[in-house]
Amino acid sequence: MWQELAARLEGRLIVLEPLRPEHEEALRTAAADPVVWRWMQVDASTTVGFDLWFGHALREAAAEREVPFVTVERDTGRVLGSTRYLSLRPEHRGVEIRNTWLAPAAWSSGANVEAKLLMLGQAFDHAGAMRVEFKTDARNIESRRALEALPASFEGTFRKHMLIHAGIRDSAYYAIVDDDWPQVKANLERRLKAKS
Repeated sequence: MWQELAARLEGRLIVLEPLRPEHEEALRTAAADPVVWRWMQVDASTTVGFDLWFGHALREAAAEREVPFVTVERDTGRVLGSTRYLSLRPEHRGVEIRNTWLAPAAWSSGANVEAKLLMLGQAFDHAGAMRVEFKTDARNIESRRALEALPASFEGTFRKHMLIHAGIRDSAYYAIVDDDWPQVKANLERRLKAKS
């Protein structure tokens, strides 16, 4: 486990809490809209899909292969969604941020922008990461625009990369390296300030 990545992260709008079993029902409620899962491997808006998603997250955390978080609205304590670090490679100072989702009511709220600021800051400033990568379904234009707005660099497309509940997925790869981080951080801080 890359211990520095497993910390509770607190921002102005949200808190990223390490996922625990007691988050299950609040996350299940947040995950209920099928539109959230269109581009994901599993459709966790269903009972079976959510149980698979949640069980996998707990197992990967217990095995110290992933660091899943619950995204909580700071002012209300309402669970908005989840995100995680995975593909932990401390020996190469690299990590991936993926499996990020929010209930539709939290879209455009600044929660995703602040989650990225908190997670990238933890990775680069506290864990000594050299590279943070992202991948998304190549057809997911909203996600690709969000990654480009960080800005993360597009690095290519892995064709027929994985099977998801809706079929075959090509994955678009993006990354931010430590040299990029000061510019990315300033951009995210500016975007968050505009949400005030």
